[in-house]
Amino acid sequence: MPVTIALSKGRIFDETLPLLAAAGIAPSENPDTSRKLIIGTNRADVRLVIVRASDTPTYVEYGAADLGIAGKDVLAEHGGAGLYQPLDLGIAACRMMVAVPEGFDYAAAVRTGARLRVATKYMRAAREHFAAKGVHVDLIKLYGSMELAPLVGLADVIVDLVSSGNTLRANRLVAVEEIAKISARLIVNQAALKLKRAELQPVIDAFAGAVATHA
Repeated sequence: MPVTIALSKGRIFDETLPLLAAAGIAPSENPDTSRKLIIGTNRADVRLVIVRASDTPTYVEYGAADLGIAGKDVLAEHGGAGLYQPLDLGIAACRMMVAVPEGFDYAAAVRTGARLRVATKYMRAAREHFAAKGVHVDLIKLYGSMELAPLVGLADVIVDLVSSGNTLRANRLVAVEEIAKISARLIVNQAALKLKRAELQPVIDAFAGAVATHA
């Protein structure tokens, strides 16, 4: 069986391509233009499966993929059960932040023990962050356009990924607190690493070499 690597379309795939190339792996098709969900490579022993970013850890955990590339944010929500995370690839870098509308006194709200409504798709990370601060929150799960929630009164604050900050500024929001620095990790199915080490280790080592070269 070929080594199967789970990837998601978009930024992670685009930023993984140079690492794949350095590891001697070239996709046979571009997932943005191909309808195929299983894509071959220049190597008969390696194939790619194209999955939703939030599903990558699940595919790897259950062995449908041997390896995968997933953001630290996705792994934090998944919990990382059954996964070995040997490499921080240093790609798709951003920060998970607490953001509030301009003029909202977040520090005062925290200091006075106000109960905050928080919109996010990162429920686990948000819950743990505010619990550690002793802040009482009501979490509201959204899947997109977090910035809209405070603007229409759905939430007081949001927890979301911030890269350039342009979207926050455009919607008159301000990042007030960093929860975590985020980047993409190489993840490995633990059982596959034992059973297919001879096939997987060279690929893992090639990624490690590529990361060192691009550092």
